[in-house]
Amino acid sequence: MNKPVESAGIVSLDLWIGGRRQRAGASRHGNVTNPATGAVIRRVPFCNAADVDAAVGAAAAALPEWSATPLLRRARVMQKFLQLLQAHQQELARLVTEEHGKTLPDAMGSVQRGIEVVEFACGIPHLLKGEHSENVGSGVDCHTVRQPVGVCAGITPFNFPVMVPLWMFPVAIACGNTFILKPSEKVPSASMRMAELFKEAGLPDGVFNVVHGDREAVEAILAHPGIHAVSFVGSTPIARHIYETCAKSGKRVQALGGAKNHAVVLPDADLEFAADALIGAAYGSAGERCMAISAVVAVGAAGDPLVALLKKKAQSLVIGPGEKEGVDMGPLVTAQHRDKVAGYVDQGVKEGAELVLDGRGARVPGYEGGHFLGTTLFDRVTPAMKIYQDEIFGPVLSVLRANSLEDAIALVNRNPYANGTALFTESGGAARRFENEIQVGMVGINVPIPVPVAFYSFGGWKGSLFGDLHVHGMEGIKFYTRTKVITTRWPHQDTPAPGLNMPTL
Repeated sequence: MNKPVESAGIVSLDLWIGGRRQRAGASRHGNVTNPATGAVIRRVPFCNAADVDAAVGAAAAALPEWSATPLLRRARVMQKFLQLLQAHQQELARLVTEEHGKTLPDAMGSVQRGIEVVEFACGIPHLLKGEHSENVGSGVDCHTVRQPVGVCAGITPFNFPVMVPLWMFPVAIACGNTFILKPSEKVPSASMRMAELFKEAGLPDGVFNVVHGDREAVEAILAHPGIHAVSFVGSTPIARHIYETCAKSGKRVQALGGAKNHAVVLPDADLEFAADALIGAAYGSAGERCMAISAVVAVGAAGDPLVALLKKKAQSLVIGPGEKEGVDMGPLVTAQHRDKVAGYVDQGVKEGAELVLDGRGARVPGYEGGHFLGTTLFDRVTPAMKIYQDEIFGPVLSVLRANSLEDAIALVNRNPYANGTALFTESGGAARRFENEIQVGMVGINVPIPVPVAFYSFGGWKGSLFGDLHVHGMEGIKFYTRTKVITTRWPHQDTPAPGLNMPTL
């Protein structure tokens, strides 16, 4: 699949441009490591502006024919791509585990959620149907069509190497656009494999392209006049920069930023059920999820028994390499990120939070070079603490206390992030109030990670989203298309000619 680097004895990734692998023109490269061992397993090129320009050229050349391709033919390509993704799901999941570190069952689940977006995109003939009104005036009809935006680009994070790209490019391509994907340089291989599968499905050359790199490649994408729309998932500071940069140059942009997701637990909740759900939501994928629950708001009498349950369950999790059977939580993606998360644990202790469970110093026999950090649990955290204010993006769960549901809602609403939140309760009235008053984009009731199914749209509010439209679902269709309104009249001989005044119908 990859070409060897003779000097290092490890494989080096190419780019995917114009329907085939191409070597990058850039001379800079980065290392891809296996998080479970710390070993370098691949090298990835860091593209420059010329590499990005080559991808844009291929995408622009393919756009006229692909955008004119009948919807049913586009749908058939998507259906074949769907079948190939399903057939190669385990292969893709293994690439995710190898480069990101998450457990294989977790990787399989994330690939499945991406595949579901392709299933949604297969319905593009129906999804692109416009509106029609007959005889809006004397002999005048009005209808709408949705047309592709043009060349689109996606910049995706390290934590979901398959799922997040699949949130973007299948919908964009089904709508008639061409696409350039810049995956995270930490986890590049799955994107290349998906490009191969898409070509096998019959996608014309140039419709889908993959470039690699760091900030230089990102800035080249943002600055290129031939790119008309940009999708991004990542941290809030970068999301803001991408949004502002694209807006200045007239590009359409959706930039999903960071999160500090809260779960509110009321005293009437089934605490055993809630604790099980929170353990999975906090420590699954080692907390490297934008929808991970990182802050629990325990209301009233729920606090002490909930913390005791969380401690007991978190201690029982098995930490190890993601490909090993029976492992609950794998390593963090890089040593640098592990050390950053461990630094937050240090900070929490200094700030006076109660360290209930300390994951620093976790060791996995036989994997001493891996980027492991154990489950960490804080209690008595306050909103003034940095461990609450920042998105830690690791296996660190903070418990805050509140006296009432009203206080808990106010606490959540004061947070600058608003991606996802959850409420655990057996009260329908409390749930209804929470749904109505909470200022967060995705809400779960006794559901810890309320990621919508593919035919709904994913995205938060406030500092978690820059732009007007969320990803996939109908908002994804709207983002990757432009609406054109057409008014028609076919005059007869007795129809009055247009006049000089403002027309009325």
